[in-house]
Amino acid sequence: MALGRGLGELLGEVEIAYENSTSGVNQGIRKIDVSLVKPNPNQPRKIFDEEKLHELSESIKEHGLLQPIVVIENTDGTFTLIAGERRLRAHKLANLEQIKAIVVDEDELKLRELALIENIQRDDLNIIELAFCYAQLLNEHNITHEELSKKVFKSRTSITNTLRLLQLSPYVQQALASDKITAGHAKIMLGLSVDEQKMVCDSIIGQKLSVRETEKLVKELKEKDVKKPKKEKNTTNLNFASLSGLVGQLKENNLKVKLEKNYFKIEFNSQEDIDKISSYFNL
Repeated sequence: MALGRGLGELLGEVEIAYENSTSGVNQGIRKIDVSLVKPNPNQPRKIFDEEKLHELSESIKEHGLLQPIVVIENTDGTFTLIAGERRLRAHKLANLEQIKAIVVDEDELKLRELALIENIQRDDLNIIELAFCYAQLLNEHNITHEELSKKVFKSRTSITNTLRLLQLSPYVQQALASDKITAGHAKIMLGLSVDEQKMVCDSIIGQKLSVRETEKLVKELKEKDVKKPKKEKNTTNLNFASLSGLVGQLKENNLKVKLEKNYFKIEFNSQEDIDKISSYFNL
């Protein structure tokens, strides 16, 4: 299952579960100004695939937004985003002034939490979908990993380790979600640069590397980075004796001159000082 499609289906099902469970209290879908929507400060997802955002943006321009964002209305007339960060970003890319939104209150937000927890219990989620589901619960309901572990009956360590996979590049997340690599492979790549992650990921897939072999590859890669010789700065002390005459004449003109290691510095305190240099060199 591809990451984009799988996650979209998952969140779509959450929306359906939410809408079914809030019949009678759901305020319905409204169009609100994009400029009034504030991002959620607790958004755990930091990596957004720019190419896929542009694809989503073009799709929204052509077909409209199929799945509204979810917001809470603030007392000042603005809205705080609860779910739909990618959709909001895609609207901004498309320069659209309004966006479809479901405005929820605290009671409805609780029902969304129950719907998400129910989805976590499914056994057909890949680990990236599960990680995003955890992140959404933490994001929407401002709870700790410990509190989440009690709600979903998973160990706090397991939840934390799963969430760490969201620190990987979208390329690696896609490979993991589509079962091209395992979670064991993916965890080893945490801390590598985006380019290094892609190289290791491609090596795992192309060479069918085991987790142990991947550990060895990453270790060699890190050791290689450590051993890279640092570019030494030029610390040679230069001899300025041949410039002594010039320095003397500049000082006679009340200009401050400083010679140190490998640079020659003239200090200007006024426009007059600059004019003196210009006159001296016939500039």
